[in-house]
This record gives sequence, C-alpha cells and structure tokens, in this order.
Amino acid sequence: MATIKTDNRLTGSQSFLCVGFAGVFSKTVTSPLEVVKIKSQVGTFHCKKGFLHSFLFIYQNDGLRGFWKGNLVSCLRLFPYSAIHLATYKKIVHIHMDELGYISQWRAIFAGGLAGIGAALATYPLEVAETRLIVQNCREPTYSGVCRTLSQIYRTEGLLALYRGFSLTVLGAFPFSIGCYAVFRNLDTLWQEPPSRFTSLQNFINGCIATGVAQGLSYPFETVKRKMQAQSSRLPHYGGADVHFTGMMDCFRQVVKNKGLFSLWNGFTANMVKIVPYFGLLFSCFEMCKQVFLYRNGYIVSPLSHKLAPGVDQSLGPHELEEVKKYLKKRNFQSQESSFRNRW
Repeated sequence: MATIKTDNRLTGSQSFLCVGFAGVFSKTVTSPLEVVKIKSQVGTFHCKKGFLHSFLFIYQNDGLRGFWKGNLVSCLRLFPYSAIHLATYKKIVHIHMDELGYISQWRAIFAGGLAGIGAALATYPLEVAETRLIVQNCREPTYSGVCRTLSQIYRTEGLLALYRGFSLTVLGAFPFSIGCYAVFRNLDTLWQEPPSRFTSLQNFINGCIATGVAQGLSYPFETVKRKMQAQSSRLPHYGGADVHFTGMMDCFRQVVKNKGLFSLWNGFTANMVKIVPYFGLLFSCFEMCKQVFLYRNGYIVSPLSHKLAPGVDQSLGPHELEEVKKYLKKRNFQSQESSFRNRW
C-alpha cells in the first residue's frame, strides 16, 4: 500500500497536519468516484447500467451535490483514524523489532493490518454514517448532518447498528495484507533492481499496484460490508440494497444466488480509476504542505524550492535546531557585547 515517509525535520503535529490536509484534499477531489463505488456496492438504482451511466443517473436524481454526499463525515473520520493507526502501528512495530531495530516486511505489513483494524474499530460508526448519507435519496432524505445521523441510527436501531458489518473489516484485512506482501515481495523482479534504489516515481507506482491488487482480493468483503451498513428495515426500500438478507453469510449467499459471483466486485472500476488521482494528490499535497513547514523550521531557503538552507545541519530535529539557533544567537550577542566593552 502507498505510504508517506516520515521526515524527522517536522514535528509530530506538523506531520499530522500535512497528512490531514493531503487526505482531506484528495478525498474531496475524488469523492464522485467514491460515491459511485459505494452506490454500486450497495446496489442502488443509480448504478444498474454500469460505470459511466452511474454519473449521469446520480446527477439527474441527486444533482451535483450528490457527488459529495458523505464527504464531510469521511474527512472528519480521517483525523482520528490516522492518529490511532499511526500510534498503534508504532507500538506493534516496536514490539516486533529485533535488537538491531530491524523488522521483516511481512511483520511490518501485518502490523499495518492490525493497526488498521484498531483504527477502524474506533471510527466505524462514522463509516456507517457515511454509507447511509451516500445511499439515501437527496430528494427524500432520511438523514442530515453527521451528529444527527449517528444519533438517529442509535435511537432507532441501537448501538450494534453502528458496528454492523465490522467483522468484515477484520476478515478483509487478511487478503489485503497478503496482496500487499505478494506485490512488495516481487518488486525487485519487476524493476530489475533492489528496493533501496527505487525512485519516487517507482515508489508511487509500487504503491498504486499494491493497493490495486490488495483491494481486488479484499473487495468482496467490503461490498458485503457496505450492504450491511446500508440495509435497515426502518428505511425506505430497506436502505436501497439490491438484496435482502439476515446476516453476513446470508448476504454472501443472496448476492451470489441473485446477482452472480462477479457482482461482489460491483464498483471496482470506479475504485481502480480512483487509485492514481487519489494517491497522486495525496503525495503532491503532502509534499507542498511539508515544504511550507520545512521553510518555517529553517531547513530550506524557500517553500517553492528544495534548496537547503546553508549552514544548517539537516540531521537535527526541529527542536534541536531551534536550540542551536538560540545558542548561536546568544553567543553572537555576548561576542558583540564583549567587543563593545573593549572599545570603551
């Protein structure tokens, strides 16, 4: 899966803000593809005629704003998810490191999967709210706003409704991790050179390939999860799902029986089309935000340039560099004061 490398020249809060800004911007721009994907997974009437017609039907029935339904809750979910995922991942990696601080690639991917499950558990109600907001009809809305949606689901369906389908997140993490591992194990064969020599473009392509393969393997679990999140006997047309079911296994059976095996991959075209612009925007926005903070911290001469500031030790952290600057400023002041006294 595509990842953003941490830079020790940024503080923890600066790194978090860079990731948050990049995530919000990339999610907002690619929201129309995400809406088409989720509606296709649930099986609403908008997506009966394929990928391209879905955009026209959504525009005709929900208007232009229909392509950004659920985007606010998706962006709000990003911040706690990223914070919990990062903290959990660091803890698990630290446990599995050897004496030299090394961790195998498989264990690193496994740690990422466990961290993802933990972050998903904490933020899952927001994902349920996102699905409900996306699949509802804008002309006859049942929900409005993030807090009202969560409150209404809790009052009418109970707490468990906010975690309906969570077990599929856990099950889907295994094929997802296997897909990532299979891709990264064969990258040196693909490029005919060791991973240590990969360029930024190669790493970006590697991330897109790994994400595509991993999501392809875990996609049926996500499709069933979205149907379970959307379906409710208290909603018009049972929430818009194209099959009615009583549980996870029954949902798999009903989908395969009534819609065919390949319908478990409905919306996969929109998902694949989304990968390149999403990660492209994610990386570029992160780099832009990072440049601003590096300039503010004094490591580069301009936020529009990668030119390093002369005389600055790039291995120092932001706080260490600030202390060095204070020391040098104090020493220069004392030197000037001593010179002034000698003159008199």
